[in-house]
Amino acid sequence: MDMISVDYRGSVMLAKFNRGVTNALNPEFFQELDEVLQRAESDATVRGLVLGSSNEKFFSIGLDIPDLYALDRENFRDFFREFNRVCMDLYTLPKPTVAAITGHALAGGFILALCCDWRFIAEGRKLIGLNEVKLGVPVPYLANRVLHALAGVRHAREMMESGDFYAPAEALKMGVVDEVLPVEEVENKALAQAEKLGSLPETGYGMIKRNRVETTVAEVLARETEMERYFIESWYSEAVRERLREAMEKF
Repeated sequence: MDMISVDYRGSVMLAKFNRGVTNALNPEFFQELDEVLQRAESDATVRGLVLGSSNEKFFSIGLDIPDLYALDRENFRDFFREFNRVCMDLYTLPKPTVAAITGHALAGGFILALCCDWRFIAEGRKLIGLNEVKLGVPVPYLANRVLHALAGVRHAREMMESGDFYAPAEALKMGVVDEVLPVEEVENKALAQAEKLGSLPETGYGMIKRNRVETTVAEVLARETEMERYFIESWYSEAVRERLREAMEKF
């Protein structure tokens, strides 16, 4: 694997995003992440999963707009379905998952962190947020429902409708991260949390997690086709294409 490096720390799988500095998310990245999740679920010796980054500047900048802008509708639809499926697999993985956020986690990068059970972020200028509204597309529906369940209507509304990015202290107050730590402590804290939860009996932990996520999963599946169609129509509207071209100049 080239875009995600995998290491094992005792009973915990540590998967670090390793696609340049920004860890931009493209189809090949999600193919690798899919393989990582399948390995984590099928390997009985793996009791927890930590997602991190190989650098301290970005956890992930989000979707690779230059790569995805060039796709025709059919190929983009395939990518968007894969993106949603892999995010759902991460969200429902019947083992503890922890995001070790040592750099900015933006848009799609923040969505991956949201789909984990726990989020530890480094102190300092490490921003998180969902800026989809500024491009003219909706926040993918799974992330929308996860954020509502995690942070409540008021904070979810603020984050998604403003499109702003938030510093660690603000993110902690909003309930979207669990702890702010010195950067050198984030990964070890994430590993310790995954190991601690992974040591619990699977029969209890797995069902408790399933009970926690099942309402959100049902909401997403009930509107999956409708939400997919709307996102793709938005992505290919001329107004959004113009904003995407402007974003590519800054990418």
